[in-house]
Amino acid sequence: MRGLFHHLDLTVSDVARAAPFYDAVLGHMGYRRWTEDENGIDWEHAASPGHLPTIGIFAAKGEGRSRRHDRYSPGLHHVAFIAESREDVDALHRLLVAMDATVLDPPADYPEYGEGYYAVMFADPDGLKLEFVFEPRPA
Repeated sequence: MRGLFHHLDLTVSDVARAAPFYDAVLGHMGYRRWTEDENGIDWEHAASPGHLPTIGIFAAKGEGRSRRHDRYSPGLHHVAFIAESREDVDALHRLLVAMDATVLDPPADYPEYGEGYYAVMFADPDGLKLEFVFEPRPA
């Protein structure tokens, strides 16, 4: 487990607006709300040892708080989460469509990224690119 990430904190323009999106998407991936206060919300992974990693959203502050995320500026480009199967990717895509979320690229094969690489690309309410990917790998 050494070197795997412990937590990921994301800044959003409006926690109340982003929370339902993250509840649905992270809930599909096995996360559950862990803590919530005036600063933001954290989700923990319900099935993993130690409930890690955790993912948090926190309100943006300062001059840039209303700016949409630009993945081509310095900083975070996107976050990719592991799916259990191609069907898992398809199920999240259906959820995203039902939520009227921004789907950047519907589920597709991406052989240029690896054999069997299958993913859906989507954005959170602030435009942060997220990915849910199934890639078979030998144990």
